[in-house]
Amino acid sequence: MTDRLSPDFFLRDVLEVAPALIGKLLVRQFEDGRIEKYRIIETEAYRGTEDLACHASKGRTPRTEVMFMEGGTVYVYLIYGMYWLLNLVTGNEGDASAVLIRGIEGCSGPGRVGRKLQLDKSFYGENLVNSSRIWVEDAEPVTEFKTSKRIGIGYAGEWANKLWRFYL
Repeated sequence: MTDRLSPDFFLRDVLEVAPALIGKLLVRQFEDGRIEKYRIIETEAYRGTEDLACHASKGRTPRTEVMFMEGGTVYVYLIYGMYWLLNLVTGNEGDASAVLIRGIEGCSGPGRVGRKLQLDKSFYGENLVNSSRIWVEDAEPVTEFKTSKRIGIGYAGEWANKLWRFYL
């Protein structure tokens, strides 16, 4: 029996999913067969084409195509030519929203998370519901967490002031 989150978990608004992921277990099966579980401690919500901080605000491109898919898929992208950032797509097909995993227990910062999980481009479009490499499992609900502005999106105008970062 697995406690893997069901597809319905991801088929909700990103502002419901992002805080609900706090405390859940991010599970990674590595190439050597080892399985590690990491408690999610920090997330950020990116809400569709209207959110100027969201990659989808630039429209449907080869880079953002997976964001327009049904929730429960992985959106990874490379920054600074060296860090793969992990995002979990949410909502219905066409919503183009995703949750950035900014921190896991013992590892803070989305670039460090990507490195720890040994992510690469092959994770783009991975299905969290049936993947054998990466998925999210349920855990004891977290009822108290903090919110703040998202980090590093000063270019996004009023969208930079949204309190869409959730963390322990």
